[in-house]
Amino acid sequence: MISTSEFKKGLKIEYKGEPYEIIDFQHVKMQQRAPIVRTKIKNLKTGRVLEENFPAGEKFEKPELEEKQMQYLYSHGDSYVFMDMETYEQITIPANRIGDALDYIKEEMIVDVIYYKGEPLVIEPPMFVELRVVETEPAFKGDTASGGTKPARLETGLTVKVPFHIQTGDLLKIDTRTGEYIEKIKE
Repeated sequence: MISTSEFKKGLKIEYKGEPYEIIDFQHVKMQQRAPIVRTKIKNLKTGRVLEENFPAGEKFEKPELEEKQMQYLYSHGDSYVFMDMETYEQITIPANRIGDALDYIKEEMIVDVIYYKGEPLVIEPPMFVELRVVETEPAFKGDTASGGTKPARLETGLTVKVPFHIQTGDLLKIDTRTGEYIEKIKE
């Protein structure tokens, strides 16, 4: 059992028979009333975000989640094919189930697929990925002194803000939690 005092971002709980992930929470002490925990939780099945208030000390079941390492093979229409790295079994997951992870995965990448009661729910890409710039404005001499940024479109279709010295064809390290540029990879 998980108590509200153990809440942290990313923790997964079972609420109303469904698996949820805690996005944000705040302990609130109200005058002359019992303390509550204001929580933003995301349904792992539907992707819907709820705002719920729980009494302090309320306990929740831990959802029966299984994590498997899988390799992304290819896309097929609106679905994506992944292969289990242990059994070599292939599964097809619809794009709407993958969500934002599509911005960070490319063919042959190893990702974590989280299962709930035998059904694939969530794709979690590695914390950092290396993606190539396919389109950005050219750099001009003297641009680097200002410390500004410009948009760059990456090979997966994701657009990130990058420093002016980044050019088309550069390989970048991207943080998948925030979608931000970290550094240019030297090749």
